[in-house]
Amino acid sequence: MIDKLKQLNELRRQSQQMQKDLDSEVLEVEHKGVTVVVTAGMKVNSINTNGRSDDDVTSAVNKALQEAQKIAAKKMRSQLGAMGLDLPGF
Repeated sequence: MIDKLKQLNELRRQSQQMQKDLDSEVLEVEHKGVTVVVTAGMKVNSINTNGRSDDDVTSAVNKALQEAQKIAAKKMRSQLGAMGLDLPGF
């Protein structure tokens, strides 16, 4: 029982570290004249609309978040592999 609690605590610690790592990775995406800066943790840091339409802004934000999701998934796969957890399709 104690070993399971230690494992859970370690997983929690690793999860918190992963979130910190994702929040520290910043990417800038330019799409349709709009520049969006997001973290791999899916937090929007800034949006420069350059006078573009709402549709262009929405499209650019979605593009930036898609790129952030790709980075997050790659990091999570790497972390799970390091923990000996090879989950197919993840």
